[in-house]
Amino acid sequence: MASSIVRPDTEGRDKERDEDRDEHSVARRLLASAAVLAYDPATEVDWDTPLDKDFHGASPEWCSLYGTAYWDEMTDAQRKELTRQEAASVASTGIWFEMILQQMVLRDIYAKDPTDAKFQWALTEIAEECRHSIMFARGAAKLGAPAYKPPRYVLELGRAFKTIAFGEAAYAAILVAEEVLDVMQRDWMRDERVVPFVRTINNIHVVEESRHMKFARDETRRRLAGAGRVRRQIQAFVVAIASYFIVTSMVNKQVYANAGLDTERALAEARANQHHKSMMRSSCSGLMDFLASARLLTRPALMFYKRAHLI
Repeated sequence: MASSIVRPDTEGRDKERDEDRDEHSVARRLLASAAVLAYDPATEVDWDTPLDKDFHGASPEWCSLYGTAYWDEMTDAQRKELTRQEAASVASTGIWFEMILQQMVLRDIYAKDPTDAKFQWALTEIAEECRHSIMFARGAAKLGAPAYKPPRYVLELGRAFKTIAFGEAAYAAILVAEEVLDVMQRDWMRDERVVPFVRTINNIHVVEESRHMKFARDETRRRLAGAGRVRRQIQAFVVAIASYFIVTSMVNKQVYANAGLDTERALAEARANQHHKSMMRSSCSGLMDFLASARLLTRPALMFYKRAHLI
């Protein structure tokens, strides 16, 4: 009688080893990139030269009022002041979400192997985010802006999100926040109408965040591999809600008063501004393509992306 031999699942193990090598090779490449191409904002940014108010704080076309009747009525000085206040508001929102990001990444790698390239990349990313937050804070102060913060209920929702979000929801939300900033900041850093130190800040952020976005995309895909329909639906909804509050918190309503404008009129015209909505949609086309490929553009999620004018 022939004996029954239990053969090891070598094909499955080989596949697991290949996937393991792939994800660790990404982390090693990112670590190598960070070792060669990294910046210290404390020395790279011109913090000493006084603010030149002949410059904008951001490309005017990205201003929430650009293309409105109110914009046409504003003086050149008011337009420049508004773009400076809005740039500071975007920076402050960036700080808020970068603090959420750092806590989610730290929680994700807690008690994992510190000799692992992914562990070391995660700490490198957190170190870069810390420098970015300090850079944004100093930049906002130099622009003459107050400490803009999201509304209290958004801050509390963020507190809940950073505590409970895990896996693909955490990394996809990181990707959404960084992708939206990336497109607008690429415009700002090339625009000679923008004050030079802000252009430097944007350049630093774009270069270093490209690594973070690469890692977030890979982690989102990897963690969704094999995810069932229910889990995918839940995570898609969580990411969409987080995206909505991130994007709608970028321009604090106080920027209008601080630029010497009528807040109620400015808010009304900003809400109806089709040009700004179009700019947001165009900036997110690549992001939406990625979310669609990851099957995270479910019907409930689409409602929030449309309300935030991301699609």
